[in-house]
Amino acid sequence: MSNKEDSIIKNYLEKVKLIEKYNKSYYDKDAPVISDYKYDELKKKTLEIEKKYLFLKKFESINNKIGFKPSSKFNKIKHAKPMLSLSNAFNNNDIKDFGKKINNYLNNTNLNLIFSVEPKIDGISASLTYKNGVLVRGLSRGDGEIGEDILQNLKTIKQIPHSIKSQDIPKILEIRGEVYIGKKDFEKIKDKFANPRNAAGGSLRQKESTRTAKIPLKFLAYGFGEVKPFILKKQSEFLKKINEWGFKTNPYNSLAKNLKEIDDQYNKIEKNRSDLDYDIDGLVIKIDDLALQARLGNTSNSPRWAIAYKFSSVKAKTKINDIVIQVGRTGALTPVAKVEPVTVGGVVVSKATLHNEEEIIRKDIRIGDIVTIQRAGDVIPQVVSVDLSKRDKQSKKFIFPTKCSCGSETIKEININTKKIDAVRRCLDREYKCQFIAKEKLKHFVSKDAFNIEGLGKKVIDQFWDLTLIKKPSDIFNLDYQRIESLEGWGKLSAKNLKTAINISSKISLDKFIYSLGIRHIGQENAKLLGNFFKSITKLIELFNSFKRENLLKNIAELDGIGSAQLNSLKEFFSNKTNNEILSSLIMNLKIKNSKALNKDGKLTDKTIMFTGGFEKISRSEAKSLVEENGGKVLGNISSKLNMLVVGNSKPTKSKIEKGKTVGVKIISESEWYKLLNI
Repeated sequence: MSNKEDSIIKNYLEKVKLIEKYNKSYYDKDAPVISDYKYDELKKKTLEIEKKYLFLKKFESINNKIGFKPSSKFNKIKHAKPMLSLSNAFNNNDIKDFGKKINNYLNNTNLNLIFSVEPKIDGISASLTYKNGVLVRGLSRGDGEIGEDILQNLKTIKQIPHSIKSQDIPKILEIRGEVYIGKKDFEKIKDKFANPRNAAGGSLRQKESTRTAKIPLKFLAYGFGEVKPFILKKQSEFLKKINEWGFKTNPYNSLAKNLKEIDDQYNKIEKNRSDLDYDIDGLVIKIDDLALQARLGNTSNSPRWAIAYKFSSVKAKTKINDIVIQVGRTGALTPVAKVEPVTVGGVVVSKATLHNEEEIIRKDIRIGDIVTIQRAGDVIPQVVSVDLSKRDKQSKKFIFPTKCSCGSETIKEININTKKIDAVRRCLDREYKCQFIAKEKLKHFVSKDAFNIEGLGKKVIDQFWDLTLIKKPSDIFNLDYQRIESLEGWGKLSAKNLKTAINISSKISLDKFIYSLGIRHIGQENAKLLGNFFKSITKLIELFNSFKRENLLKNIAELDGIGSAQLNSLKEFFSNKTNNEILSSLIMNLKIKNSKALNKDGKLTDKTIMFTGGFEKISRSEAKSLVEENGGKVLGNISSKLNMLVVGNSKPTKSKIEKGKTVGVKIISESEWYKLLNI
C-alpha cells in the first residue's frame, strides 16, 4: 500500500474521530463545540473521501455514526425501528446523484419520482409511541439503536398530544419529530444556555420534568417509526393525517416533481431562513411514495430514500504558521497546517488539513502562505487555495518527511486495485513499535463503533498513555483506579464511572470486536461479514494457526464483499506474532458474544446464493438485500459450497453458468427467482 493511501486513511480516520467527539458534545452533552455548518462540512468531506477511495470500504461509513451512546441518567430502551441519520447533499450534483442511486437501486430509470421537501430544524430528535391512541413511550434518538426514556419530559411540551381521539388511529403509532426552542423564546432564557439547541437538549435531560416544563419547548412531527396497521401510501398523506390527529408539522412542507423544483424550494428557504422562528441548516428530501421507501430500505446507517440538502459553505483567509505531520493508526502520515486563528462559520479555526504530500505539491502550499480555508466536510477545515500575490519571496517549498515521527522509514505503496502509487506516505511499522500508531490504534479501539467506552476518549487515552497506564488494549481492562482517582481532573466518582463503563464494554459482539482491532481495510461492513462467517471468537483466532489460515482465507474469499485488499490485510494481521500476543491477553478480559444467526425462518435460510447478469425488475444491490433479509448469504465465487446461481436476463456470464453446472449448483432464471421470493 502506498503512502498516498496511508495518508488518505489517516486523514479519513481523523475526521471520523472528530465526528465522534462532536457527536458526544452534540447529542450527549447538548453542548456543541462547533457550528452545525462546520459539522456538516466535516461529514461532507469525509463522505467525499469514502466515495473517492474504494479502499476505505474496510472502515464503517461515517453515515453509520448516528447520535451518541445514551446517557446513564435515563433508562435505555431499544427503538422498535432504528432512528437513522441522513446522508448529506451539499450541491445540485449531490441531489442528482441521490436520484440516480435511487433509480439504479430500483433498476428503473423511467420512474417519475415525487419528493417530499421540508426544512431541517436544528433541534433534538425524539420519538413518541402511542398504543390505542395513548402516549406510552417517549425516547431520545440516543445512538440510533437505543434511546433514553424521556417520556415525562416530553409530556410537558404542549404540541405533544397525550392521547389521540380518532376512529382511524393505528393500534401502534410511533411519531418522530424535532424538539426545539423558537428564537424569540430563546431570547428570554439565553443567559442560561449557549444556543437554542443546547437549551432544548439540556431541558429534555432534566431529571425532574417540572424543570423541563419551565422551558418553552416545541415539537414538530416529520416522520414515523413503527406503525401497525399502516394503510397510508404517501409521506404527504401521512403528514396531512397526523395534522388531523393533533400534531404540528412544518408549514413549509412541499412536494417536488424534479430537481428544479427541489432547487427552487432550497433557494426560497435559504433566502428566508433568517425570518423563521427556528434554526435550520438545510432541507430534508424524501421519496413521497411509502412503498418505494420500504423497497429502498436502509443502509446500516441511513435510509436510501431520504437525504439532507445542506446550505452552502463558508470560507475565510488566514496565514499558515506551520505544517506538522500527524501519524494515524494505519501509519498514514497526514500534514496539518497550523494557521493564524480565524473565524469560519462562527467557529474559531486554528488548523486545517492538507490531506497528503501530493496535495501540498499540487497546490504548492508553504509555511507563511496566505490561504483560503473552508469548512467543506471537515471539522478540521481544508486549505482551498494559496494567494500567490501575497507570498513572501523568501519562502521555500515544504519538503515532506521521508521518515515517520518514530524514526522508521516510510513508503508509498502500490494500490491493489488501481496498481498505481498511492498519494499517502505510510510508516512501515507493523508490530506496535511505532508509539504513534499504537496510540492511535487504542483510540480506534475505544471509539463509538468499537468498544464505545464512555469517558475514555482521545484526550484520556493521551493522558493515560503518557502516564503508562495504557499501552496496549488489554491494559484498559486492568487499570489502576486508585491511581486514576489521584490524578488531576479525576476523583472517586469519575474513576468509578470509568470502571463501570469499561466493565459494560467488556461484553461485546464479535463483529464489533473484529472492527475494534483496526485491521486495515476491515471496516464495519466487512467486520459484520466476518462475524457472520466465523460465528465465534474461538473460530476467529484459528487465523493465527498457520495451518488453518490458508484454508480459512480461501473460504473468506468466496464471500461477496471481501476482496484481495481485505484478504491481504487479514493474512498480514494474523501472521503477526505481536498481534497474536495482544489478542490473547485481550480476549481473557472479555465476553465476546457469538454472532446471531441470520433469519432462521427465511426462504433462503442457510442457503448461499450468487448472481450473474443484470435483472429487469431490481438491481443487484436490492437482490443482495433480499437474500440477507431471507436468511441467506451472497457469495462472490462459484464453488461446491454454492447452493444457487441466479441468472439474470441481461448479459449473464456464460463461464459462470457452465462452472455452476459442473459443480452441480442449482441454477434458476430471473423469473424463477421472483417466484421464489414472491416479488
